[in-house]
Amino acid sequence: MGVKLKDIVEPESITFKDLEGRVVSIDAFNTLYQFLSTIRQRDGRPLTDENGNVTSHLSGILYRNSSMIEKDIKPIYIFDGQAPELKSETQAKRREVREESEKIFKEALKAGDTEKARKYAMRSSKLSPEIIESSKKLLTLMGIPYVEAKGEGEAQAAYLVANGDAYAVASQDYDCLLFGAKRVVRNLAVNSNLGNLEYYQLDKVLRQLDITREELVDMGILIGTDFCDGMKGIGAKTALKLAHKGQLKEKIAELQKESTHDLNEVRDIFLKHNVNTDYKIDWGKPDKDKLIEFMCYEHGFSVERVTKASERLKNLNSSQGSLDAWF
Repeated sequence: MGVKLKDIVEPESITFKDLEGRVVSIDAFNTLYQFLSTIRQRDGRPLTDENGNVTSHLSGILYRNSSMIEKDIKPIYIFDGQAPELKSETQAKRREVREESEKIFKEALKAGDTEKARKYAMRSSKLSPEIIESSKKLLTLMGIPYVEAKGEGEAQAAYLVANGDAYAVASQDYDCLLFGAKRVVRNLAVNSNLGNLEYYQLDKVLRQLDITREELVDMGILIGTDFCDGMKGIGAKTALKLAHKGQLKEKIAELQKESTHDLNEVRDIFLKHNVNTDYKIDWGKPDKDKLIEFMCYEHGFSVERVTKASERLKNLNSSQGSLDAWF
């Protein structure tokens, strides 16, 4: 979910052509949840193989990434590590929502209410260890590298951009801006065949809002993040006004009195996040035979469709020189 900044940040409109030849670091968990939520049957049930294993995420990874790669966009997936302790309350609330949604979904399915079933099914998506591991296996077979974060995937994705290993972060959450991502693209991995891409440059966002990144983080704390509840009645527009009046610290001091969290720790999550600096990025050669074995013979996908998708991965093997060539 992340911090809600939509009311004050204005995206630039870009096309896939603008990202041609670029490397993007993709928040894996964020994207997998999108795949699990949207790639479903008409009644809301996820795609499964004959053994009942969920395959919605595999469909998303294969077809949407092959589409991106065909457009000469190179993805690197970033998987979350250990979540900060401050995120435990948010995670607990999300589990409750998923469990309640799954209950309503099953009841609606039993009653034959397809529309209601699909609506609540989308809210019940959850990542299991099996889904995460099968995702990593498929990425490897496709030749797409992934990096294990020490903590939040978005922080690690932002670090890859800062370190020159990627051009932009692809994520649906605005938290990437608080984590210091220089460039953020929304809707890339989720709608790879559509043109509604949103592009944000951190320095431009800060200039337009007339604030510093530290002030943006403080605004996020007041609005509410995954690591703390914000102050009641304060949304993005009000927080921005407080920033311009120089009243952010004062309001955060007020919030601290009623908060069970150390808000300085929340600030440090965004400004001093512990990242993995010892990663290795290897672009592999797509293994067509093993892709077909894994996707078709193990999980029931169409051989013809998987073969076509694997042929679209050929751009991964072009320009294998220095990553500098991609900027």
